[in-house]
Amino acid sequence: MNRPFSSSLWLLVATALLVAALLPFDGTISQWAQGLPGGIVTFNQRITDFGTFAWMIYGSGSIVIIAYILNRVARSDGFSSKTRTAWRLALYFLVTIGSASIVVHLAKLVIGRARPELFSEYGSRSISFLSGHDWVFQSFPSGHSAAVGAFFGAFSMLAPRLRIVFALGALSIGISRVVVGAHYPSDVAAGLLVGLWTALMTAFFFAGRNWLFRLDEKGWPRRKNGFDGTPKA
Repeated sequence: MNRPFSSSLWLLVATALLVAALLPFDGTISQWAQGLPGGIVTFNQRITDFGTFAWMIYGSGSIVIIAYILNRVARSDGFSSKTRTAWRLALYFLVTIGSASIVVHLAKLVIGRARPELFSEYGSRSISFLSGHDWVFQSFPSGHSAAVGAFFGAFSMLAPRLRIVFALGALSIGISRVVVGAHYPSDVAAGLLVGLWTALMTAFFFAGRNWLFRLDEKGWPRRKNGFDGTPKA
């Protein structure tokens, strides 16, 4: 079994197990989270929209990505090296975030899970297949969580020493979706793992072409010391 396929399978199994473990508690956790003190709810309302795909591509998230790309380009020697580094980094973020968006929105449309605001009417386990065109039936998986999973997942692949920081950032946005009553915990878990999966799979794709990443002795994608293939750190 090749490494990308086995990694994909591992994440799929992990996602299924985590979602299954959270499902029995979705309603209870959701209602409890929405009933937290007002200051906590207000804080989560303020940070939650940092997880939109639009913010990643068109808003402040794009500024962070551009700043990172410029920083890496500045460390490359020669015009051709700078050009390769710039477009490969931009492509990596674009493919990762774009793929997560496609996957999560297709899943929403097919599954059609009712959001927590319909809890009293439908409960936490209501599924209406192919009715996800209506926003209130687009709970699973969380799009915000998928976006931050892809965004921070991409950064964690490129800057592995800061993975804990990136993980905390993604979790914070994911938890906010539960607190503001937009999603159930299992929606968030699935979304985060979708984002992580796209970041990992895109890294495998790039490593196969010797772009930004290389495959280590265990067959996992690792950031190259110099993104253009040079030994420069």
